[in-house]
Order: sequence, then structure tokens, then C-alpha cells
Amino acid sequence: MKVTLKVYRFNPEADIEPHYDTFKVEAEPNERILDCLNKIRWQQDSTLSFRMSCAHGICGSDGLTINSQSALACQKLVEDYDYTKEILIEPLKYFDVLKDLIVDLTPFFERVKSVNPKTPSSPANVEPEKERLQSIEERSRFDDALKCILCGCCYGACPVMVEQDQEFIGPAAILREQRYIFDSRTADAQERLQVMQKPHGVWACKSYYMCTVVCPKNIKVTEAILRTKKKIIKEQQPKVE
Repeated sequence: MKVTLKVYRFNPEADIEPHYDTFKVEAEPNERILDCLNKIRWQQDSTLSFRMSCAHGICGSDGLTINSQSALACQKLVEDYDYTKEILIEPLKYFDVLKDLIVDLTPFFERVKSVNPKTPSSPANVEPEKERLQSIEERSRFDDALKCILCGCCYGACPVMVEQDQEFIGPAAILREQRYIFDSRTADAQERLQVMQKPHGVWACKSYYMCTVVCPKNIKVTEAILRTKKKIIKEQQPKVE
């Protein structure tokens, strides 16, 4: 059957403004959107640019906006959409476009790195005298966060980042910090909580839940953010002796 894809195009070296090209490809309902994009590049227009690597939902490199929602092109099938109509393919929102569907992820990775405390004397830098043991229950507190593949889909879907506060640290960065804050082996959890309270930090999240909706690994991102907020509030409460 024929499937029609309307694809965002922009080459900063040649184009003044972005535009859209429409392609028709032969595809089955159980084929992936990534397969369709590869057919376009291999058979119709070799200049079409997009990222891909493992093609199995592990590397997270092929994050796109498909029919206005962030997703991995290798995970979404043609039958996930109304393929009797055009399927709209655009780059992830929020990010600057480098070419066609490729965006500049530098701000994303800078935000993820920024959550690490920068104090050289941090207790986390002190070698422990013995192995830090951890129970199954303690590990379960941050297990979900370990699934993150840093695809950036949550940033492209977050209304705060796209429409309200472009300096917001973002869902993935908070999720990464939450992973350490709730790890019983972490020695600098208090420093990390302070990092989260900086301007554009955890409190900028308005709990739209879109990060959770689009996460390709089904991580409960918003729940992790809310747990971090509750942890900060609890730590600020005066202790009763």
C-alpha cells in the first residue's frame, strides 16, 4: 500500500525558511516510521537528513515529532497512525534545527550535566572504606530512572520548555538527578537537592505529564519529579526532637 509522509525540510546552507516535502512510499502497516524514512532516503531523496543508529529503541538517536507528538521513529509503526492521511514528520520541538530532522542536542546534554554538584570537596569524592551495600528495596527507589536513554523526547513534548521557560532544566535532567538523590549509596544527596532548587530547576515543572506520555521507555517521569519535590519539602521541614 502507499503511505504518504509530509516531511519537514530545512538546509541552513541553502534555505531561507523551512518547508515541507511530501513523499509516497510502499509500506505495510507493521513497518516502522524509520523504515519509511529510509525508503525515502534510499529511493527518492538522498539529501533527506535524520539521525538513526541501533534502530531498536535502545540508543534514542531517532527522536522526532510525529503527528505533533515526540516519539522514536524506530518504535512507531505505520499502523499507529491514520495512514489513510498524511503522516507529519518534524524535528523535535524546542531544539534548533541543524538540517531537516536533525536537531542540536547540545543544550539537552548540557542540562543533564549541569545537575552534578561542582564542589571538589564533596563527600561523594571520598573513597569509602568498604563496599556500599544496597537492598532490593533501596534499589527499587530509582530503578525506573535507570531506563532513560537520553533521547530528548521529553524535552520536545514539555509545554514548559517549548512555550513557557526555555531555561528550564528539563525532565531528563531532573530524572537523572532523582536517580542519585534516592540512591542510598549517594554521599552528596543534600548538594544535589540544592542544585534542584536553583532558578529554572525542579520547581519550574508544572506537571503536564507529557514527558511521561511520550517516554519511549515508559518511565514515570512526572512521578519521579514529584517525588523529588516532596523530598525537598520534607528536608526543609524543622525536625521535631
